[in-house]
Amino acid sequence: MVTGVIRSTGRKPATRAGGDRIGPVRRAEDGCPRGAFIRAIGYTPARMGSDSMGYEPQRTPRCEDLTVRGLRHRVTWWGEPTASPIVLLHGFMDCGATWQFLADSLPRSWSLAAPDWRGFGHSDWAPAGYWFPDYFADLEALLDALTPRTPARVIGHSMGANIAQMYGGIRPKRLAWLVNLEGLGLPPSIPQDAPGRFEQWLDEIGEPGGERRYRSVSELALRLRTRNPRLPPDRAEFVARAWTRAVSPERAVADGEVELLFDPRHRDVNPILYRRDEAEACWARMEAPVLLVTAEASAHSAKSYASSEQIRRHIRNLRSVTVAGLGHMMHHEDPEAVAQHIVKFEADLAVGRR
Repeated sequence: MVTGVIRSTGRKPATRAGGDRIGPVRRAEDGCPRGAFIRAIGYTPARMGSDSMGYEPQRTPRCEDLTVRGLRHRVTWWGEPTASPIVLLHGFMDCGATWQFLADSLPRSWSLAAPDWRGFGHSDWAPAGYWFPDYFADLEALLDALTPRTPARVIGHSMGANIAQMYGGIRPKRLAWLVNLEGLGLPPSIPQDAPGRFEQWLDEIGEPGGERRYRSVSELALRLRTRNPRLPPDRAEFVARAWTRAVSPERAVADGEVELLFDPRHRDVNPILYRRDEAEACWARMEAPVLLVTAEASAHSAKSYASSEQIRRHIRNLRSVTVAGLGHMMHHEDPEAVAQHIVKFEADLAVGRR
């Protein structure tokens, strides 16, 4: 277990929207702005207080906007705000609000904070585009704001877990522990891939982004369930709401056409090849305990050319579990099954600290 005080780094601090600096002990806003709050909990104004069959959150989220490295970042909170929340890092094309299912399954005493990465959810889009090292700098600034005095406890999924696991080796003292939900890296690349990758990137930056609009939230929810039949209908609707906004601001999201919140430039290919050996070198420097959670029905491990045993070669303090019958979006499909492993992991570490 990593202990100790996080020293000042001299970086410009994160600020709340409006310019206020984030102090070491901070308080979340009492509620999200109405539109964002409604999206966060999965209801439209017409459904608030009704007998809707939609997903009903057990813990009410609160939202706060932080300015991080010049971009506004949305942070969704559950539980009492503290100076050492567990930080939840979402995956590609997702957003912080959809951690709701896992938040409802974790102990009520746990304070949770889930930022939206740049260009996703309700965070600002990056005018200069998206480069992977920026996520390390964003994460460092977010941790300085959210957990300024203690090593951070982090739960990450897919891209969010990959960022956190590499960052844990870049800053070995900054994480207390990491729960990695299938952040297994990408397949290795070879130099011969570079010309074609650069050519594809040049072609894509001159073209408009892909389709982002749907006739309704229900259409997107159906699309999500078609791709992932393990996702229950109420959670599919919740995710569809969290990922979208109304095309016409005068109309409620459920009443008409919606568009995805993320910046379509995220779909452009990265011209910089993924260097797996560099990622593994970062993993090897990690000091914090890691719980790797893989899903039995997920093809993600095969696509990434990594199994838990292969990752174990590079991370000295790794535990691994596999959840039965679930896919890559395990925390959406069966959050209770995922939560029980996280709670046990934290409990085992607490026993070790005594």
